[in-house]
Amino acid sequence: MIRVTCFGAAGSVTGSNYLIETSDGKKIIVDCGLFQGSREMELRNWEDWGYDPRAIKNIILTHAHIDHSGRIPKIVKDGFRGKIITSPPTAELCEVMLLDSAHVQEMEAEWKTRKNRRRARKDTHPLYTTRDAAESLKFLAPNELDQIVDLEPGIRIRFRNAGHILGSSIAELWVEDEGKETKIVFSGDLGKHDQLIVKHPFEIGNADFLFIESTYGDRLHRNFEDSKAEFLEAINYAISNREKVIIPAFALERTQEVLYLLGEFSRTGQIPNIPIFLDSPLAIKATEIFRKNKKYYDEATQAIVHQGFDPFDMPNLTLTPTTKESMKINEINGSAIIISANGMCSAGRIKHHLKHNLWRPGASVIIAGFQAQGSTGRQIVDGAKAVTIFGEKVAVRAKVFTIGGLSAHADQADLLAWVGHFSKKSNPTIFVTHGEPTSSQALATKINEKFGLSAYVPKWREVLTLDHVEAVREILPEPVSIDLRQDMLTLAEEIEAEISRFKEQIAVKAPKITEEELEKLKDIREELQTVISG
Repeated sequence: MIRVTCFGAAGSVTGSNYLIETSDGKKIIVDCGLFQGSREMELRNWEDWGYDPRAIKNIILTHAHIDHSGRIPKIVKDGFRGKIITSPPTAELCEVMLLDSAHVQEMEAEWKTRKNRRRARKDTHPLYTTRDAAESLKFLAPNELDQIVDLEPGIRIRFRNAGHILGSSIAELWVEDEGKETKIVFSGDLGKHDQLIVKHPFEIGNADFLFIESTYGDRLHRNFEDSKAEFLEAINYAISNREKVIIPAFALERTQEVLYLLGEFSRTGQIPNIPIFLDSPLAIKATEIFRKNKKYYDEATQAIVHQGFDPFDMPNLTLTPTTKESMKINEINGSAIIISANGMCSAGRIKHHLKHNLWRPGASVIIAGFQAQGSTGRQIVDGAKAVTIFGEKVAVRAKVFTIGGLSAHADQADLLAWVGHFSKKSNPTIFVTHGEPTSSQALATKINEKFGLSAYVPKWREVLTLDHVEAVREILPEPVSIDLRQDMLTLAEEIEAEISRFKEQIAVKAPKITEEELEKLKDIREELQTVISG
């Protein structure tokens, strides 16, 4: 029997990683993504794989987003020496995405090490280094879309366009086991029907088993034309107040979509000639890769090129790759549009731009992408009155525009329409993954109601034993989690010592205590209460 174990993107939207095993010992991985979001989720990146990386001959990579590709350097570091099968644009994008991810890992480890040394603690090491990332790129093996390729005896694959981002792919797998051939389809991340830049998702008609993403499985996006109008409204709102437009954007795809729309607004005279800054080294590199891969554009984008325009450029666009150039942006008076990473406002240069502008009543903040639980972006979307940036409370007084219609993900209606192309004769068993539990379950319920198909939401580390009749399920025990209790106890003792010193200082300087100091203390108390109640 064929077994599929969900080692990631089951019960969550990150860490995509599925192990396919056959009766005769063949092992294939689909995606190798980084877990992102909460501290608990990120700790999974350090846990045991659940399999021996050295025993894997092939990794199938559906696209370059870090939640699908971000642990590739680690699996190579841990012994993988096979091929990473992916589309040509994905291979190109991984060259910049994985090196950037490694740089972030190194910077975070360096920051934590400096902090630890001040407290006489051990150094922190990165999950992987830029050297590890560079080494992992040697194993990328690009394969063009729509071509069936033999991975190894008894296993074939074909990539189809997923319509999510440049190079994103649906993986069709034919696996022979015990004299039978089983077709398994992994949707990867699917794009919506009217997705900008890239072509619509390919419609597949048959499979025995289907693994489908459900990022937006419980909701519908706003109409695209309405979203575009709101995007324009958000820009004009800040311009009318002589303030800035802040756009947190993922470096890959969302940034290029924003540039595409700004180019359209500029060519049609819908926005004035104000400065536009692309303030993300990674986004700048990714945009250049988009420019090189014109054959993957949809008809509308190719038409812009044929008219002599660059879909991602305009006369008033300035690229700011260096830190010095980035810092100068906030010295500019008057209106400007600033596109910066990351898209969830949790790291990167966007935090500096929010610190300078989030408290300004006339500014605009445009949230146009998925915001994970716990992220700064999610807090802003959920209506927080203030958020913590670089340890400081910053009031949210700018006008926040949440524009769901610009998402690169299919919504519930798009996902159902795509599933509807599978023939009744095919009648696949469906596993709903890559979504928060409520989103995945909502989509599974809809699939069952609309098509009468069996749809199940697997859990993290669940083993699915596939045959042509049913799927047998079992859940592997969770790996031993990294125990943070001792660290917490040590911190609690340090806080107690600081509070004792603080009480002594209050007794001495009581008449000089300011309201600002009192407010800071209240903020600290709130943060502590959040940790205790969480």
